[in-house]
Amino acid sequence: MSAILLATLNARYIHASLGLRYLLANLGDLRSETTIREYTIKRPALEIVEDLLNSKPRVVGFGVYIWNVVETTRVVAMLKAVAPEVTVVLGGPEVSHETAGQAIVGLADYVISGPGEASFAQLCQQILAGAVPAAKIIAGELRPLDQLVLPYREYSDEDIAHRFIYVEASRGCPFKCEFCLSALDKTAKPFELERFLDEMAALYARGVRHFKFVDRTFNLNVNTGVRILEFFLARLDDKLFLHFEVIPDHLPAALKTMIVRFPPGSLQFEVGVQTFNPDVQALISRKQDNASTEDNLRWLRQHSQAHLHADLIIGLPGEDMASFGQGFDRLFALGPHEIQVGILKRLRGAPIARHTERHGMRYNPLPPYEILATDCISFATMRRLARFARYWDMVANSGRFTHALPLLLGDSPFARFLQFSDWLYAQTGMTGDLALDRLFRLLHEGLTALFEVEESALRAALETDFNRTGNQGMPRFLRAGAVRELSLSGRPTERQGRHGA
Repeated sequence: MSAILLATLNARYIHASLGLRYLLANLGDLRSETTIREYTIKRPALEIVEDLLNSKPRVVGFGVYIWNVVETTRVVAMLKAVAPEVTVVLGGPEVSHETAGQAIVGLADYVISGPGEASFAQLCQQILAGAVPAAKIIAGELRPLDQLVLPYREYSDEDIAHRFIYVEASRGCPFKCEFCLSALDKTAKPFELERFLDEMAALYARGVRHFKFVDRTFNLNVNTGVRILEFFLARLDDKLFLHFEVIPDHLPAALKTMIVRFPPGSLQFEVGVQTFNPDVQALISRKQDNASTEDNLRWLRQHSQAHLHADLIIGLPGEDMASFGQGFDRLFALGPHEIQVGILKRLRGAPIARHTERHGMRYNPLPPYEILATDCISFATMRRLARFARYWDMVANSGRFTHALPLLLGDSPFARFLQFSDWLYAQTGMTGDLALDRLFRLLHEGLTALFEVEESALRAALETDFNRTGNQGMPRFLRAGAVRELSLSGRPTERQGRHGA
């Protein structure tokens, strides 16, 4: 039995909540009376409520995010219906801003906005002592980082064996990009480095080999970045993997010297380019040297073994489809291993809201609040681009079509893939759940019909790509001499139709 439960609904089991572990580590005397409960958003709400109540808690604290607010609202509603005596406390970015009118806020007893490590502990002490505060919305107390208990010992052996381990060497961000909640930060603040590295050493000793840094600006302080890379180089083995989010236009020589020493498969950089349009950058308060960004991406691709995951955003104010397409082609030419095409979302509290009326920004009123239209991109065009993003992830970012992809993209990657995306949706009417063999058939048909790709070259590329997937059973249409009983789009042929097949 636990007096306090810390709970959240993760997107998948493999994720482990760093935020809950910070709260647990900083509960002081209440630490021994507290347990973490993590679920996934696919778990039925009734099962979650039943599991929570099995511990007979007095307080349940929920971490609420844009990706789990709908499901968490259901859980909280059921929990308060069946056990109104249980005090429900909410925290997290989704409930830290614009709380008025939020259904989940109305259901809960308390909401802590902003940092929760100190304020949640104080609130729990008051609740358990019967001295409940009058205010429902409690502003989180921002404590100096050196006063926080670090959370890394709260990762269990099961976490280490089966889940992503998230860590942070700093908090905050000095930049003011308006689509991001980090724009509200005054600066980036580092944790004391040696203390942090001692915790990393302890995780490493327990068997952690995948470290996912959540710092917004890992390479902001070159000396800190170098020291962290040195730390891991000294422990390099064939299982070590490090993920960092980096500033694209800031890659000093000292960092380059360290980066080139890491072998393939050990480094991944998430590079937030977002847009190459200087007018759009200025509009959203994003400071980015595009020439330096290109130089750094080109250098990383040519001189390092790091896996490069670069981000672009569709739907920023002032950017039309032509501008986005130009930026996409510009980024593609630099050769990142993945281009993540994201749809702009209006995060609660993010300054991007100031452009809503002037730029005709129309968002989905339901989570995840994605952009539906702007004065530059109509709703119909936005839907085309959203399908482009989904299919790009399925075809290009999957890594399954490395030989066929150049035949598809030619010398106009954005225009040709958009054309293919439109055709693919017309054939299937869906953007997910396409079986792998069907996707191979559709690529064959699309490249043949749209771009008149030479048959023998296309077949050879697809055969090579399929063999690289490791799947057994070459698709029938690729087998030498096979008679295709299905059209390449998966619809019955005329012959099949006549015989009722």
